[in-house]
Amino acid sequence: MRRGQEFVIGGYKPGMSPFESVLVGYYEGKELIFVGKVRPGFTPHTRRKVWNLIKGDEIDTCPFSNLPDAGKKGRFGEGITAEEMKVLRWITPKHVVQIEFVEWTNRGHLRHAKFTGVRTDKKAREVRRESPAG
Repeated sequence: MRRGQEFVIGGYKPGMSPFESVLVGYYEGKELIFVGKVRPGFTPHTRRKVWNLIKGDEIDTCPFSNLPDAGKKGRFGEGITAEEMKVLRWITPKHVVQIEFVEWTNRGHLRHAKFTGVRTDKKAREVRRESPAG
């Protein structure tokens, strides 16, 4: 069963005309917590749509409070090392997207995340980690 919730875009990995993946997270208090790189789910149309949202919002510093990970990529490659951060681009965390995923890893990252849409009905600062129903 796939889960889903909204997340905030805080950066992207350049490539694939114009980005390879988006970096997403949620707010815990005033801190933006990184949870994953999302590459699957984009079509050429949705990739352009997201690019048009974020392209003018680049900033110099990483907005995620928990990056880089302590030199480890994790068992499933979900972390981001200081070396990898050198190629990433950061944006003002104000755009919200809907993401589907299989589960949360033990390290608090998303496993098998997939982009499903842009959310214009929610403010970035309102995005929190949701608890599973049940």
